[in-house]
Amino acid sequence: MLVGEKVTLSVIKADIGGWPGHSRVHPQLVETAEEILGRARGEGTIIDFYVATCGDDLQLIMTHKKGVDSPEVHGLAWDAFKAATEVAKELGLYGAGQDLLRDAFSGNVRGMGPGVAEMEITLRKSEPVVTFHMDKTEPGAFNLPIFRMFADPFNTAGLVIDPKMHMGFRFEVWDILKHRRVILNTPEELYDLLALIGAKSRYVIKRVYPKEGHSISKDEPVAVVSTEKLYEVAGEYVGKDDPVAIVRAQGGLPALGEVLEPFAFPHLVSGWMRGSHNGPVMPVPMHQANPTRFDGPPRVVALGWQISPRGELVGPVDLFDDPAFDHARRKAVEIAEYMRRHGPFEPHRLPMEEMEYTTLPGVLERLEERFEDIE
Repeated sequence: MLVGEKVTLSVIKADIGGWPGHSRVHPQLVETAEEILGRARGEGTIIDFYVATCGDDLQLIMTHKKGVDSPEVHGLAWDAFKAATEVAKELGLYGAGQDLLRDAFSGNVRGMGPGVAEMEITLRKSEPVVTFHMDKTEPGAFNLPIFRMFADPFNTAGLVIDPKMHMGFRFEVWDILKHRRVILNTPEELYDLLALIGAKSRYVIKRVYPKEGHSISKDEPVAVVSTEKLYEVAGEYVGKDDPVAIVRAQGGLPALGEVLEPFAFPHLVSGWMRGSHNGPVMPVPMHQANPTRFDGPPRVVALGWQISPRGELVGPVDLFDDPAFDHARRKAVEIAEYMRRHGPFEPHRLPMEEMEYTTLPGVLERLEERFEDIE
């Protein structure tokens, strides 16, 4: 029994080859990862695992007792990605191994290309968790939904009527341009929080914590988002970051329906075609997470789990496989159609400052010498 003990939930993802183009993951890549993680579970390295997909990203979901940033667990993920990359190369898949930006594992996959969301938690008697998986967008795409889950009373009724939540939460926000962070309390610093996270390409919600007096320790995260920026590692555009997130639910935290409700609104995010366009994020079941129209629009998958008293993953439940989200999907299609009609014009295309690490500078460089000063 692990109830009351620490267990770590790790979600590590990578784009190691699209089938075809940037659309989806080939089944043989999933099978390869399952074989490697299955051996590791048998050897006791991890407690349990599940291999999922979202678009062209391979998603490894694991429970274990080794804490966050474990060289053993990260090394296992790296081995699974490397082995699946070899299969992708044999199949001639597009961009095989594109998220593996280093030749050799150095103890941690952070900064090596894959996206990582991990939390070490003390298991409650009942531990419902949702893992979110996005494709064709960036980490800041989670800013609005995470804010609404934990700080917006119009989304989360528990903030108003549940005494266990009424004191609010603490948000850890990263400035990914200057590599620094700040922790803000809600509801007291609600406007300060919004002043930052509204600039989603620079300020990103990394973690959410309870406050003092909550049944969960104030130092134990209840939500975490991957914040890896591929262009910062590679120095050039190698694909959008395609973030993942973990959110705990119930028992003094947002109820499952409050966790999912933000995605009933397909908000605009950066990414889509060539990582260079704004578009709606569409909540879909996993079998519909295969972006094709203009390589999009961006997708989000929500997988629901109960973590058993032994640390096993009970699930997944494909939470957006629900007709209640049909309207959001239709609205996303409508928004996508509207944005596409702008063609290469902003606001469909990203503003110039966000295009620095795309392929556009190579085009502009050829015109530089033709510019003349205006008197």
